[in-house]
Amino acid sequence: MSTVAGEMDHNDHHHHAPSGFTRWLFTTNHKDIGSMYLWFSFIMFLVGGSMAMVIRAELFQPGLQLVDPHFFNQMTTVHGLIMVFGAVMPAFTGLANWMVPLMIGAPDMALPRMNNWSFWILPFAFAILLASLFMEGGGPAFGWTFYAPLSTTYSSDSTALFVFSVHIMGISSIMGAINVIVTIMNMRAPGMTYMKMPLFVWTWFITAFLLIAVMPVLAGAVTMVLTDKYFGTSFFDAAGGGDPVLFQHIFWFFGHPEVYIMILPSFGIISAIIPAFSRKRLFGYSSMVYATAAIAGLSFIVWAHHMFTTGMPVAAEIFFMYATMLISVPTGVKVFNWVATMWRGSITFETPMLFALAFVILFTIGGFSGLMLAITPVDFQYHDTYFVVAHFHYVLVSGAIFSIMAAAYYWLPKWTGHMYDETLAKWHFWCSLISVNLLFFPMHFAGLAGMPRRIPDYSLQFADINQIVSIGGFAFGLSQLIFLWVVIKCARGGEKAPAKPWEGAEGLEWTVPSPAPYHTFETPPEVK
Repeated sequence: MSTVAGEMDHNDHHHHAPSGFTRWLFTTNHKDIGSMYLWFSFIMFLVGGSMAMVIRAELFQPGLQLVDPHFFNQMTTVHGLIMVFGAVMPAFTGLANWMVPLMIGAPDMALPRMNNWSFWILPFAFAILLASLFMEGGGPAFGWTFYAPLSTTYSSDSTALFVFSVHIMGISSIMGAINVIVTIMNMRAPGMTYMKMPLFVWTWFITAFLLIAVMPVLAGAVTMVLTDKYFGTSFFDAAGGGDPVLFQHIFWFFGHPEVYIMILPSFGIISAIIPAFSRKRLFGYSSMVYATAAIAGLSFIVWAHHMFTTGMPVAAEIFFMYATMLISVPTGVKVFNWVATMWRGSITFETPMLFALAFVILFTIGGFSGLMLAITPVDFQYHDTYFVVAHFHYVLVSGAIFSIMAAAYYWLPKWTGHMYDETLAKWHFWCSLISVNLLFFPMHFAGLAGMPRRIPDYSLQFADINQIVSIGGFAFGLSQLIFLWVVIKCARGGEKAPAKPWEGAEGLEWTVPSPAPYHTFETPPEVK
């Protein structure tokens, strides 16, 4: 603490370093704020995970046993909202706060006071959301997508709290995104041209533009829900000349770019880790930048693939089918480049690399099931079944969350100055890897056999598969306690980290990814 206080003394006008709670409450230091985002997201991850465990406990066997159906619906709804807005997005924002200034050679984020504010409103947003569960009539029970008329005509009064909390989350996201953009555009070190930025910086740069484009759309959707419910408008009420399907269009115009907001920073993380542990420069740097931009651009013209069953014109369904399938091209470019980076590299399998490899394989499985869902006629079969649940959890859990864990292990030595316990970390990895597949893979079969999602009970033929899934769910949840233990143990001390924690990588961790020299692959490329 004394060294931190010494550094802060240097910068502080009043010549005294704030300590204890005030240090964290008033901090404008990007590292402090990054750490707070990361801890907050981990707490939310455990809260949202405990809700998932309620869901899996109820579904362990057929029949209604633990919770009443209305409370079950509250759990599915708030689990989704907390994991998306409380766990994944703040974790990425925390990583951006910590790493973007370091990677571009900036002293801090461009707007440090706003940075502090954008973090500190989040605990209040989620306190409001969680408090809504204790209201008369219960919390939001209309799914994280809050389709009208479920969220307007048929919801409890907690809807007002839900809308308010989503507004606050959106404000936080927009401020965070503005900060990232201004920082990257204005504060790069001399010589750090755009095409020399590390890919994590690039992916976040593009993600920030997505956030600014779509969070106001979400704000509009929740505001219309609010006025429909409390102020007599009828945006989504057919009786008053509105249209419930309009809600879906507005929501998914936000919601589809949102799912890319939750995966693009992952691509940046994986593009940092794979070269480091392959001891090679990233293959195809510029194509990775263009692929990221292509994915972001295409994400705006595919929203209605969530709506194939709403009775769109066939021409529209065909357009959205092909536009969706087109996204697999730049995504495939990325997967190819990661594999090509590993090709003939001298790979070691430390925990960050294990999580990165699991990411590539399992995210690709999620990509393939997404490609299946893009095919309009068969989506009529998949829609609203557990196949969809399996698909997006492969992308978000073994995709986004695994990449966040990879990043945590990769950068923990830099953040704390200590090496984490590699044995425990590998236990965390293998327990997570096995349980996450036990949890989500069988869901594909349940869905293809016709099991609908978001239900507290199911018919007898799904009993065995749900028991397996629930066991996987509890194993995955408990595995995360190992992660908690590893992080706390590392932060409190342990083996001192060297200046280059992944020494064998010989500085590749921070290599400026300019194009590699030409070579034929007959001899390993030189790393200059």
